[in-house]
Amino acid sequence: MKLKTNWYALLTKSNFEQTVYAAVIKKKIEAFLPKIKKKSRRKDRQLMLELPIFPGYIFVKSTIQATDQLKILKTMGAVRILGNQSGPIAIPKFQIESLKILTSANMDLLTGERVPLKKKDMVQILSGPMAGVRGEFSRYQGRGRVIINIDLLRQYVGVEVSEENIEKIPDLLT
Repeated sequence: MKLKTNWYALLTKSNFEQTVYAAVIKKKIEAFLPKIKKKSRRKDRQLMLELPIFPGYIFVKSTIQATDQLKILKTMGAVRILGNQSGPIAIPKFQIESLKILTSANMDLLTGERVPLKKKDMVQILSGPMAGVRGEFSRYQGRGRVIINIDLLRQYVGVEVSEENIEKIPDLLT
């Protein structure tokens, strides 16, 4: 009897999405890394970059079996499959199919970047020495600056960064 497979969100190390995606595919596991094209933020270049829509995540299709999920988690750069105390949480197939259609449409997609942030929204720093760091949005500081609280060893550390250098992590992935 073949076990039912579902889609799951796999958290990766910062900037390891493509590496993990390639390694998972090599293991003959179905995976999906939705990307969008964005103009480079560097002023000296006019490059179009292909970037993950959900930085730090790829989607994998697997059974709920521990052996199948362990095979995924043994991939270099993989951190954990998103879930709760009951185990991994499956992502509805229609959401993955919708993402596949959106990313293959070759149209400009709007992401959640410029949505006004609310206190406690989870965000990720996109570039610079703290690229990949995740934390809770605390407040707007003025002049395009924001304060993010980063939970370290059960204590918060506040850091001030440029609002342009952060992206809200979609609620589905927090």
